[in-house]
Amino acid sequence: MAELCRTDSTLTALDEDALWEMMESHRYKIVRSIHPSRLTPYLRQAKVLGQLDEEEVLHSPRFTNSAMRVGHLLDLLKARGKNGAIAFLESLKFHNPDIYTLVTGLQPDVDFSNFSGLMETSKLTACLAGAIGSLQEELAQEKAQKEMLLRQCARLQESLARAEVHIEGLRQLEADHSRMKCEASAHFHEVLKLKDEMLSLSLHYSNTLQEKELATTRCRTLQEELYLARQELQRVDMVSSCEWEFRERSLKMACDLEPGDKELSRLKEENQKLRSLTFSLVEKDILEQDLDEALESKQELVARIHSLREQAAAAERQRKQYWEEKEQTLLQFRKTQVDCELYREKMSTLQGQVAELQKERDQAYAARDRAQMESSQSLLEKDSLRRKVFELTDQVCELRTQLRKLQAESPAGFQPEAEARAPCPRGKPRLVRMHAVCPRDNSDSSLQGSTESQLWWDLSTTSSREPANSFRSASPVPPSQQSLYKRMAEVLQEDPESLSFPEILEVDPGIPPGTKVDLDTDLDYEILDKADLPEPEGSLQCSSRDLSTSESSVPVRRRPARKILSQVTVLAFQGAALLEQISVIGGNLTGIFIHRVTPGSAADEMALRPGTQIMMVNHEASTPSFKAALENTTLEQAVRLLGRVTGFCCLTVKVNTEGYKKLVQDLEAKVATSGDSFYIRVNLALQGRAEGELQAYCNDVLHVTDTLFQNHSCWHAYRVNPYTMKTAEHGAIPNYSQAQQRLIALIQDMTQQRTVTRKSLGGPQKLVRIVSVDKANPPRSSFDKSQLNPSSLEDHTSTCFWAESCFTLAPYSLVHPHKPSQPRPVIFLPRMVGKILSRKLSLRQGFKTCPAEYLSQEEYDAWSQRGDIIQEGEPYGGHCWVTRHAVESLMHKNTHALLDVWLDSVCVLHRMDIFPIIVHISINEKTAKKLRKGLQRLSVSEEQLLEAARQEEMDLDKVPCLYSSLAPDSWSDLDGLLGCVHLAILDEQKKVVWTEQRP
Repeated sequence: MAELCRTDSTLTALDEDALWEMMESHRYKIVRSIHPSRLTPYLRQAKVLGQLDEEEVLHSPRFTNSAMRVGHLLDLLKARGKNGAIAFLESLKFHNPDIYTLVTGLQPDVDFSNFSGLMETSKLTACLAGAIGSLQEELAQEKAQKEMLLRQCARLQESLARAEVHIEGLRQLEADHSRMKCEASAHFHEVLKLKDEMLSLSLHYSNTLQEKELATTRCRTLQEELYLARQELQRVDMVSSCEWEFRERSLKMACDLEPGDKELSRLKEENQKLRSLTFSLVEKDILEQDLDEALESKQELVARIHSLREQAAAAERQRKQYWEEKEQTLLQFRKTQVDCELYREKMSTLQGQVAELQKERDQAYAARDRAQMESSQSLLEKDSLRRKVFELTDQVCELRTQLRKLQAESPAGFQPEAEARAPCPRGKPRLVRMHAVCPRDNSDSSLQGSTESQLWWDLSTTSSREPANSFRSASPVPPSQQSLYKRMAEVLQEDPESLSFPEILEVDPGIPPGTKVDLDTDLDYEILDKADLPEPEGSLQCSSRDLSTSESSVPVRRRPARKILSQVTVLAFQGAALLEQISVIGGNLTGIFIHRVTPGSAADEMALRPGTQIMMVNHEASTPSFKAALENTTLEQAVRLLGRVTGFCCLTVKVNTEGYKKLVQDLEAKVATSGDSFYIRVNLALQGRAEGELQAYCNDVLHVTDTLFQNHSCWHAYRVNPYTMKTAEHGAIPNYSQAQQRLIALIQDMTQQRTVTRKSLGGPQKLVRIVSVDKANPPRSSFDKSQLNPSSLEDHTSTCFWAESCFTLAPYSLVHPHKPSQPRPVIFLPRMVGKILSRKLSLRQGFKTCPAEYLSQEEYDAWSQRGDIIQEGEPYGGHCWVTRHAVESLMHKNTHALLDVWLDSVCVLHRMDIFPIIVHISINEKTAKKLRKGLQRLSVSEEQLLEAARQEEMDLDKVPCLYSSLAPDSWSDLDGLLGCVHLAILDEQKKVVWTEQRP
């Protein structure tokens, strides 16, 4: 009762936050009960609402109903601060006293029986005087502010002059800089020219030296040929001289010999002399040597002629080949010229189109400017028309005052005036509620008492002239129940198909707890017969005539509101302790179903029954409201979200009897323990010390089937076979929050340890895999298809994987299975070792190094837009890229593509539905020495290999899939490593690929 005793001064003493918190707590009642058109005139007079704001609130097409307009009005007033809150409460005091009492706990100090919610003339004068005083104070403040701004403007002008002087100095420096830059560029060009001249001279000098060497060799060959020719000439001269002497002697002998015996004897003697002639051994050797040399020179000449003929034939073939190449080059040149002409035409057309688009853009800008100018002019005209309406309203008030004088003087004149009003049009005048604040004639003091008694009659007659189906009444009093019945009946009579009644709902003013609200309609009715319609108390006499003209059935409200839920429906009710009213079963695989409803609870009154599936929950309480979709959530998260409901809430539900029956049958047959089903990758080692717990290692894949197992603090999971996905041993594992605590404790223990225990034959034992996720978007189970409200404050909680708190360390990662049918590409780690292995492995059947393709800029832009670029080819650089086409072409050939890419490309490959095999080779100082020869070919030292291996192993845990790791002691040399890698690739090809779902 203390709140009811507060005065208006207590409201003024409250701060802005308290006032708006008071109104926000009753926002639902306010937006459902008041009409904005009744409050905007007073709010404009209080200077908390402008003309444009009023136009937006009353006539904006974005707001399709009165509740949306009132909500936007509250948002505008909230921006005005405390003045907006006080003005709004004062307007409620005049027009909606019930809402004013509900919000503030105060009784309005206006007597509505006498004043009918209208302001007195004296109070209005005082209000206007106060407003004028405040305006004068504001004017004085503005003058002072103007003087201050003038002084500031003078200071700014002085600083501007100094800045201009500084700018002049900077311009001079810039000119000097540009001059020096031009001189430097000129000197640079001169240096380039000198370099080019030196290069040309060096080339000319080298060519000259080559020509000199060629001339020397040619001279030597010519000297040898000259020597041989001289020897041949000497031999020929000797032979010819011998023959010539022999012929001369024979001729002389023939001339000198006589016939007969003398001649015969001479011949015999000569014959004997010739026979007696013998050559010495030296002469024989010389002749044989000459003969051999002649034969050899002849063979050399023959061989040289043969080689020259072959060179001539080869030159002829080259000439023909060069001629064909020339023809092809000319043909390509002509084609290129044609393509160039086509491209020129295309560019010209594109430039023309761009010019046209620019013209259209300029025209659109001009049209927009004209439209803005017209809208501003229309607003100015509207303001002028409003002022005229105010003036006409004052004239109407004066005329009505004069009319009441005449009526008071002659009572008989009332009936003709009433008859004259009857044929008036039924249209509603604009701004009719301005009568409540119109100023009266101060000279007319004699009619002070009669005016107050007649003004309510004026408003009632004005309301009677409105259409019967209009809910915008000029009267400040809300319409009665009979008036609503009459209006709805007339609407049905004029257009029976204009209203649809898809559901039978219970709707009360303000929507108290227990109200059921549909997605599409705000008010729904049931058609009852006219004979069954009860006669309300206090009904008007004139309503019987209107009801007689209506049809035999009219829409009325019905209690209780029960409906068969055959589609997605929103139920609004009091959901305090919601999990005590209902119990739920199901999970992310089947959905969340209501399994039990407490009799007599609010959920039971809203017709919630077992088998109803909960799609979404929207909780509105004193704390910021949250909205979460439960269609694909786990049972654990659904229970926690429903447990947060502590007040009025809205549930989006639908009836899914088949799914519910199947789930219940599976639970009764112990085929399943819940409706949850998803796969996780464990990021830490779980010891499984207690009885019934499942022992799991880091990077194991588990199938979770129940998130509320046993004492609601653990999950039930099965170990998954990496080759067949069949489930093996099962047991309990910690839930997400418990696993997070264990992960944090394990990391703390690891940081406190000074030394890390190592295995006797291997590297350090892996106990934990650190994975960071986004705090705003942690990993979710199968929630990625759910539609959530992004504007709600608790959106991140509703989308969290399984726990209320979202740490950056994830003990479990949600994974999805894939079974590729084609050979998967291979990525080696470290990359330096991968380059060595790729050369060896590509020689085997079924393996080939994936080449980097050359792409032009246009091809790169097109491929990059399609998402077909994996990574730039480092050995080539520039325009060479590893593309999706190259990888898939090798996969189609039943070949493993050996990729030389970074680990960041794994996510890119996953988006292409390509799942590579990652082979990690552990490297230490001992194993680095075994790869010394391969490293020397790459010009890489052992220290560089170890450093690169350490850096790449840090990024290995960020890979969203499993990988194969080779221990350092599993191979002894490069051939042994090659065999281990081959077996690891074949083994990974047989396994199921598990990929993480990243935000």
